[in-house]
Amino acid sequence: MTFRRVMRLLGLLAGLAAGLTAAIVALFARRMIAPTRQPLWCTPDEMGLPFENVNFPARDSVRLSGWFIPAARAEGGNATVILLHGWAWNRLGDAADDLLANFSGTTPVELLRLAHALHYEGYHVLMFDLRNHGESAAHPPVTFGQSEADDLLGALAYLSARPDVDPARLAAIGFSMGANAILYALPQTDALCAAIAVQPSTAAVFAEGYADDLLGPAAGVVRPLVEATYAAVTGVPLGALQPAFAVAGADSMRPTPVLFVQSKADRWGSLADAAQLAAATPGGEGPLYVDGDHHYQGYQYLIENPRVAVTFLEQYL
Repeated sequence: MTFRRVMRLLGLLAGLAAGLTAAIVALFARRMIAPTRQPLWCTPDEMGLPFENVNFPARDSVRLSGWFIPAARAEGGNATVILLHGWAWNRLGDAADDLLANFSGTTPVELLRLAHALHYEGYHVLMFDLRNHGESAAHPPVTFGQSEADDLLGALAYLSARPDVDPARLAAIGFSMGANAILYALPQTDALCAAIAVQPSTAAVFAEGYADDLLGPAAGVVRPLVEATYAAVTGVPLGALQPAFAVAGADSMRPTPVLFVQSKADRWGSLADAAQLAAATPGGEGPLYVDGDHHYQGYQYLIENPRVAVTFLEQYL
């Protein structure tokens, strides 16, 4: 009798563990393939910025939505900076107000603050939602920069056609997946004069660090299942997403200067991976290693120190 009760209890516990594991795998796989969209929580006019609602196609025709913020000082040939947000964010950044954000220790990322600084430094700014995010069209799966590079290429084509934009003075600042998109796009365009890549990472490296930090020992079970699910649904193994291989094909005779920014205490990424990406990039500079005890502090650095971005861009624009 006792033996049967023990076996029933063990069976119940095993079932609960399997069910919990399946739920966690489904949650993270869904978030990787097509994350829940964050609604826009404000507009530029709430910070006193003039703006224009814009829509334009990505290179592969996916509809993209965003804002064009003209420079505070209308001068001949103002340079334009494109802001590219991270995974599961939107054009404004990351509100960091859901349960997972609270669990992971993320903090709000306010890209509009950076846009505000650039605006008053004399730059036009284009902020837009990458595919599968914000108000842009759905076109899953998320590929952590590979297909999102088509969004950046579409943005460059759109800006080059505007009469108020100098197509010879275009730059981009990307965060996380947005930084990866820059690296994937560089071999496909010579339109960028300069770029800043804030904590780009190889997808598999990020997935390992992210899972280990959030799930601890359980990551060894959950992460392979999540990666297998992602590959089965998308047809793209996570290990096949290699921004270092892609960016190495950029023009080394006329390299685009790219400043890399990386948190020193990044549990979700890898300093070695950041260094490899910078080394693989023709024109790569840095990484500029910044202090912080969380991955998100690497993002916050440039927002809190916009002069770093402006000083770098002034050299090439």
